[in-house]
Formats: sequence, structure tokens, C-alpha cells
Amino acid sequence: MIPKTSLRGNILTPGGWGLGSIHFAEKILEIEGTVADPADNNAPYILPGFIDLHVHGGAGRDVMQGDDAMEVIAQLHARHGTTSLLATTMTAPMAELESALVGVAAEMASRSKGTARVLGVHLEGPYINPEKLGAQPNFVQTGSLEAIQKLHAIADIRVVTLAPEIQGHLQLVAGLAALGLRVQLGHTLGSYEEALAAIDLGASGFTHLYNAMSRLDHRAPGMVGAALAHAEFAEIIPDLQHVHPGAIMTALRAIPKLYCVTDSTAASGMPDGDYLLGRQVVHKCMGGVRLKDGTLAGSTLTMDQALRNLVSIGLEIDDAVRRVATFPADYLGLPERGRLALGAYADVVVMSRDLQLLEVFVEGEKIDLHL
Repeated sequence: MIPKTSLRGNILTPGGWGLGSIHFAEKILEIEGTVADPADNNAPYILPGFIDLHVHGGAGRDVMQGDDAMEVIAQLHARHGTTSLLATTMTAPMAELESALVGVAAEMASRSKGTARVLGVHLEGPYINPEKLGAQPNFVQTGSLEAIQKLHAIADIRVVTLAPEIQGHLQLVAGLAALGLRVQLGHTLGSYEEALAAIDLGASGFTHLYNAMSRLDHRAPGMVGAALAHAEFAEIIPDLQHVHPGAIMTALRAIPKLYCVTDSTAASGMPDGDYLLGRQVVHKCMGGVRLKDGTLAGSTLTMDQALRNLVSIGLEIDDAVRRVATFPADYLGLPERGRLALGAYADVVVMSRDLQLLEVFVEGEKIDLHL
């Protein structure tokens, strides 16, 4: 049983800010208070827990390692305010994907103490363009509905990243959308027109916008142009290394529900050095993660830092919170997460006035931030 907890502060609800108290066990039981501007008091911020839909690793472990790696990863991210996440795979042979998903499924079946809730899998490849690998190893293959259904039977796949220009992939988009999976366009050299064809067939997002996709040109708008012109949702990495703040601001004006992901690796929460990203060896230095040739290879970002980065480039706190919590929940169709509302899961983050984490609760369980 989760004990009842009560917190007092500036509570961000779907209706705006209120100064008062929130009471919860596993789910939110009561919110009481009055409308108030946080600028008029010194109380802490009480926010919905963050949701990260693109997590490769953390605390020295990688999703592709299987076994208990997912527990370690989910624990690291919970200590940074992420209350739920998608375990994200790397492009790999099918046997390795199956092994990794067995480990993910075990953590999904029974959330370990002190961890973020693993909502499912983001299958990032192997159905991508071999000419736009980014940091992915070249185990690219043409996608098939049967292969994805086989993986889906091991662990719940919520998001699939693919390149729509690969022969047969437009039909795959339609098949996956019919199953209720979110299809994202990424690691792609696809044209603007190919992106629109995929959207018409059910594609609903873009993977790490700007990165590993055909760029915007005024005569060839590419994948970036399609996203800016037509997307309702897209993910972006706000570590201020993958994307310039000006490009983030451009996307914010164009895409109504642009949301943030970390694309975090095993190097997150770890000292500088070498780590695994799938089969790739990556090096962490100066806050970034790169392959030997200098290619950015995921990040060391955590969602609390993502929030601070958004505020640092000019977003109001409530807008930034929507992009690290509410919009990812909306994208997956999860009305009981990503917001502080009666009956929603008690995924709660308490932050100081300078946006440092004070407390984190996952489904009402208080997370030890100092393990």
C-alpha cells in the first residue's frame, strides 16, 4: 500500500497555477488551493512528473544489454524527475532485439522500487536509411509487420522510428498505425513529399527533430520542412548541443505539441569515459557523447536539465513543463499521466525556485534522490 502524502506549494494543474495543497496515494486524491502567481510567493513548484519517450540508457547501462539493465536505467532517470519512459532500442540483429526486449518486459511486468514506470518500447530502427545512421550501427533491414508483431509480443512497442523512403515502408506505416502504434519518421533522407505520404497513411511524429534527417531547403523542404509545416507532435533533444536554441524556438512556433526527449545513453549520470550504445563504443566528454569520428551519439541529458534548458532559452515554466510531461503523455494517449489532476497517477515532481529537484514521487512512491 502506498501511504497518503500531502504537499504544499505552487501547484501546476491543467487549469494553471494554484497555491495550496495536493493529497495523493497511488493516484491524486485532492487538490485544494487558490489561483496564484508563483511570482507572488516563495513556495516550491509542484509539477507533473516528466515523461521521456526516448531513453537508451543511464548509470552505465544500456537497454540493449537486457537482463536487469532496464531496472538500473529506470532508477537513474527517476532520480532526475522522470516518472515514466520508453525503453529505446538500437539498430541490431533480430536476436539481439528480442533479448533486449525480454529484459524490458520483466521491468514492465513489475516496476522495481525506486524506478520510473517503463511504459513500453521505442523501436528506433532497424528500419532506417543506411545513409543516415547517425550513431546507429549498420544492421539496417527492410521492415515487416510480422517482424514487429513478433517483437511486440515480447514487450509492448509504443513507438516505431522508420525511414519512409525505403521500399515497402509506406505500407508498413499504414499497418503499424492500424495496430495503434505511433510511427515516427527519422534516420531518413526522405523528401518532403515522402514525409507527407507517410503522414497521410498514419505517421504521427518525427524522431529527434533536425537530427539524422533531410534538412530544410527553400527548394527542397525535406523531412524538417514537412515537420515544421505539418506536424502536431515531434520530439526534440534540448541539450543545447544537438539543436541550436534558435532552431528550437523555430520548431516551438511551428509544431503545436513539440515535446522533449533526452536520447540519453549509458553515459548519463556517469563520469567522462567510454560507454556502450548498443554495439557502439561512445565517449563522454564535456557533457556530450560522441563516436570516434565526432558524431553525436545520444546524450547525457536528464529531464530535469531539459526543463532548465528550456527555461534558460526563454520559455515560461508552465510551457516548459507541458513539453517534458503533458505533451508526451498526450502523444501516447495517456490521460492519467503528465498532469496533476484528480484521479491521475501521483507522478509528482517538487522543484525549488531555481528549478532544482527536491522530491520525486512515482505513482505515489517517494524516490530516494541520493542513492
